[in-house]
Amino acid sequence: MAEDLYSVLGVKRTATADEIKAAYRKLAAKLHPDKNPGNKTAEAKFKRINQAYQVLSDSKKRALYDEFGDVALSENFDAERARAYQRWAGSRGGGGGGVGGPGGQPFDLEDLFGGRGGVGGFGDLFGDLFGRVRGAGRGPRGPAGMPGADVESELTIDFVSAVKGTTAQLQIDGRPEPVTVRIPPGATEGSKLRIKGEGAPGPYGGPRGDLILHIKVQPHPNFRMDGADLHVDVPITLGEAYFGAKIRIPTPDGFVNLKVPAGAQSGQSVRLRGKGVARKGKTPGDLYVHFQVRVPTSQAPDARQAVEVLERYADRGVRDHLTF
Repeated sequence: MAEDLYSVLGVKRTATADEIKAAYRKLAAKLHPDKNPGNKTAEAKFKRINQAYQVLSDSKKRALYDEFGDVALSENFDAERARAYQRWAGSRGGGGGGVGGPGGQPFDLEDLFGGRGGVGGFGDLFGDLFGRVRGAGRGPRGPAGMPGADVESELTIDFVSAVKGTTAQLQIDGRPEPVTVRIPPGATEGSKLRIKGEGAPGPYGGPRGDLILHIKVQPHPNFRMDGADLHVDVPITLGEAYFGAKIRIPTPDGFVNLKVPAGAQSGQSVRLRGKGVARKGKTPGDLYVHFQVRVPTSQAPDARQAVEVLERYADRGVRDHLTF
């Protein structure tokens, strides 16, 4: 059984919203990954207090959690049908399928819920509430267990892994073994990944919920992602810009040779088709190379003289287009 959310934050069930917020902030400051680099235990606790706060800081979610417990955290949870089940379960009588009717006479549960079998019957109530047990025919079907709650977690990956995809192992609270997840190519900051059947176990023998990963991507010192396209700023020398050149640049598929056109300017770009993000089933994006002309900083006399000569041929109207 998952740890009680109030216990996670260290507050009583009667705690006020301000007390819950204060407890969360205190724990978050202590367990934040920035203060505990590489500490997996602290990281797991930090994720758990975030999950607890998301529920208990929301008055509606908190009320449902207080009433139903972890079951209420399931994405498809239906409070009204859960209450209907509780009323039925609380009213069950002796053996068989009946409960005590007026005057102590037993009556059939199918009669209580509108007939035996078809639409609107007892089987349908449980079919809607818990999901149906698969089988042939249209006769009465027994209830399956309710699915477990979805578990939300945060995963930070490096930029290269986001572009090319990666495999990660996560230690989920209450799971003895780590969960292996596959991050597909093209993951972006803030994207969500749902892993079926890796969430909390369901009550009444029901299936597990899902694991929902919130992806964070560490920035790259040179590259940036825009959808399926990649962008990179590439420094070039004054001579390479003026005369043109062949330079070697990195891509997700390895280094390639790129031709710098003669007379290249800072900010000018060249597109390399298909060298961006290769998402499954989609056309790969492109890599845009943006040239950044680097002017020599040497103060040697011959360098200064060379710049003075070049300045004679400079475009005097270089800023004429600037307006406000």
